[in-house]
Amino acid sequence: MFKLSIYCVIALIICSSSVSARPLVRQIKSAREFERLVEKHATSTGLPVIADFYSDGCGPCRQIAPVFKQLAEQTGQENAVFVKINTQMVPELSGKYNIRSIPTFIFFHDGKQVDLIQGASGQALQQSISGVVNRSQRENVKLTKEALVEYYKEVDEETSEEKIDSVYKKCVEVKKKNNPNKECLGGAATQLARRLKQKYEKRVETTLRFTDEHRKPTDATSSKDSKDGSNSSGSASSSRKSHTNPDKPNLHLASKEELMEELEKRVEAEEEAREEEEDDMAEFEHSYVPSDFPERVTIIGGGPAGMSAAIYAARAGLKPVVVAPPGGGQLNGKGVEVENYPGLANVTGPEVVAHMRAQAAEFGAVFECELVTKIDTNQHPFKVFTNSSEITTHTIIVATGAESNWLNIPGEYEMRGGGVSSCAVCDGAAFYGMDVIVVGGGDSAMEEALFLARTSKSVTVVHRRDEFRASKIMAQRVIDHPSIRIQWNSTVKEIIGEKVLHETNDEDGDESVDLDNAQLYVSGAILADVHTGQESTISAAAVFVAIGHTPSTQFLKDIVDFNENHSGYVLTQQGSTRTSLAGVFAAGDVSDAIYRQAITSAGSGAAAALDAERWLSEEGLGNEEAEFEADLMAELMAEDNDTASNADHYNVYEDVAGNVAGMKESSAATAEL
Repeated sequence: MFKLSIYCVIALIICSSSVSARPLVRQIKSAREFERLVEKHATSTGLPVIADFYSDGCGPCRQIAPVFKQLAEQTGQENAVFVKINTQMVPELSGKYNIRSIPTFIFFHDGKQVDLIQGASGQALQQSISGVVNRSQRENVKLTKEALVEYYKEVDEETSEEKIDSVYKKCVEVKKKNNPNKECLGGAATQLARRLKQKYEKRVETTLRFTDEHRKPTDATSSKDSKDGSNSSGSASSSRKSHTNPDKPNLHLASKEELMEELEKRVEAEEEAREEEEDDMAEFEHSYVPSDFPERVTIIGGGPAGMSAAIYAARAGLKPVVVAPPGGGQLNGKGVEVENYPGLANVTGPEVVAHMRAQAAEFGAVFECELVTKIDTNQHPFKVFTNSSEITTHTIIVATGAESNWLNIPGEYEMRGGGVSSCAVCDGAAFYGMDVIVVGGGDSAMEEALFLARTSKSVTVVHRRDEFRASKIMAQRVIDHPSIRIQWNSTVKEIIGEKVLHETNDEDGDESVDLDNAQLYVSGAILADVHTGQESTISAAAVFVAIGHTPSTQFLKDIVDFNENHSGYVLTQQGSTRTSLAGVFAAGDVSDAIYRQAITSAGSGAAAALDAERWLSEEGLGNEEAEFEADLMAELMAEDNDTASNADHYNVYEDVAGNVAGMKESSAATAEL
């Protein structure tokens, strides 16, 4: 039985011997897959991992994609590992690494993030790749305890063994993660060797941590060997060489465990190669492709309102085009968990938007990952212009939302998702029993402060004047509340924070701390008196900025009517999402100055899609492309029928009738005889 299983394993290995090398650019399917990949190369090859965060509807992403692949080919698989991560398909990684724009390239070395660049600059990408590759090669060293002892014998014989042990242990402690054997490795070994040379003017002997064999792509020579072996003139010699090639396992001498390990490696390489081939085809599967016919529905905006409209329009067979830049939308910018959307738990804002997008794409929606610069409504169909494209459409659903106004002070941008927020309803519960700050003096700030006072230990309202501009009733409630303190005539000069280190356990149980990826969280704020300029510092776990919102409606100026009571917000007809211009609809925060919640935006997005569908039906605007194809097919069929009726054809029935008549005449003549 044992021999039979061994033969089966050998047969499987032989069948997989044509497995190609590691994919040139690997497509990541899940966060777990990426984490395993980074860990694997930190412990097994020492190769840096270069990740391209992209979206399948992003124009700059499409432009840089061939450059990224070309640089991967030039760099070589023996020097770096290149991967692509779709931010919409793997939102967990987008949130973890705080991806705010795409394309974004993150560089990992020794299991840690060491560099990041944003944008589609081929030159900057090439420089960063060169830098991380050089670093990985420079730090690919190992300093053994024996080598250190021999070194001290040569340069300083009086150094005690305890002193040498102390020096070596310090080097080991620097590299706790991915160091199961407790060795002096990588950057710590390089730095120690440099310092020893500076002190004693003699280089300590180090060895390579990972050899060329470790860094070689899996089964990189398999295909080549099989091709060489296919030549009739060299088949015998190739066969003999394969048995003595140290790069290949000797299957006839291997144990069962070694055979299983070799099989696992080859199956993994085959899986990666197949995924690479599939992903090359599907990378930009749902991108917008210009058509010769007007689109029926174009949705501007990629938040809950836009995605909800896309789902409803797509399910109605309207094949909507969603135009939105990557990373847009207030919900997509929230790193904390969304807790007030029914049916969703333990998910972040980017994850919610990603699931909505995937659902819309499943029903036929396509995406143009660009920013709308203007729309032309002087003629019908309308025209929507982006930075790089022009879309002709019968209807437009505006779901661009309203952007929160920010203070634009140090620390504010860096700690969004780490204690800085513009929505107490969304994020307030995360700071239960803590001290928080609210900045602002209008009704929005009063609402935020009163809401937070229910759950927070204390609320400090910072206002730059000596009285609130909010309604008298709301202002008085805040002033009278026992848990709310007011800091009059003050502004927030800076938001301060501290890095929170999270300890993790390696496979062997050792604790380690990743200093490079520590999250920055709010710890307080620096206030300045508007009259004296005197500064003071207060402690807080969160800062909520409530100084109003600005609707993203600048491109609609002089096109639709706006709400006179709420500047910048689009005016819609009572009980509808229709605007003052027929064929243009508004959904979400772009027309909602009161609620501004993800769930209310999603509801109005669905309503806008239904209104657009009804308007198209009322105007008699259907699927022009399908109608054109049907008319063309009808014309072709008609031409075929006309040709068939006018052409001279052989008529078998006439021929048979003639033969029958001849046969009758012949029979009659015979009878007369």
